[in-house]
Amino acid sequence: MRLPAMLMLGWRAEAREALELPEEESPHFNLLVPRSICPQCETPIAWHDNLPVIGWLKRRGRCASCETRISPQYPLVEMAGAGLALAALAIFGATWQALFIYAACLTLLALAVIDLRTQLLPDVGTLPLLWAGLLYQLLFQPLMLSSAVIGAMAGYLALWSVYWLFKLVTGKEGMGYGDFKLLAALGAWLGWQYLPMVLILSAGVGAIVGIAMQLALPRLRGMPMPFGPFLASAGMIALLVGEPLMAAYIGWTF
Repeated sequence: MRLPAMLMLGWRAEAREALELPEEESPHFNLLVPRSICPQCETPIAWHDNLPVIGWLKRRGRCASCETRISPQYPLVEMAGAGLALAALAIFGATWQALFIYAACLTLLALAVIDLRTQLLPDVGTLPLLWAGLLYQLLFQPLMLSSAVIGAMAGYLALWSVYWLFKLVTGKEGMGYGDFKLLAALGAWLGWQYLPMVLILSAGVGAIVGIAMQLALPRLRGMPMPFGPFLASAGMIALLVGEPLMAAYIGWTF
């Protein structure tokens, strides 16, 4: 969760500058430094305890210093990343195309986790993903480039329109601007033809999960639920197995 913390520090610095307040002294903080620490006792985590999945299993999901339970989110995300690598390799082979697809899926996984935890889809993730999608089309499927450009525009405008329609009818905001940019990025990677399928997948799964969670946990009723994780999940599925899914989708709709 370093990226949200980095963004928060940046926003604080910008706010203090706008208010003409003195700069805060803060330690150097980025994706590499400082070392990972226990969120409870703030003890630095040894390198061998920070190995993906292995470190968490070795310590049985607890801090080596204070025995505080460490969330299983970390090994689950690490296993998901490994699973995506295997899927990209199995489907696309040991190619540059597989590397691009894997990088896109990893970005979507990171955005899904960030949105689930913070209800934020930062531009630092969505916008590079959009441009990378256009680059992918240019390098590997140049005939699809115009479809990708239309997909980026259509993806943004589709959710932008839903946002304003919902706001005009209810007076409330149903989603954030990050969702528009995420669907625009998926449009760039997949082309406009895949957008209806992505929206149906994400909305359908989101509705099922939302209803199930509210039935199981009544305290969640009425609370906002981020749409980004469902969009990102649908995007990963479409990137990896989009062609057979599209064939099934066309056969079902027609």
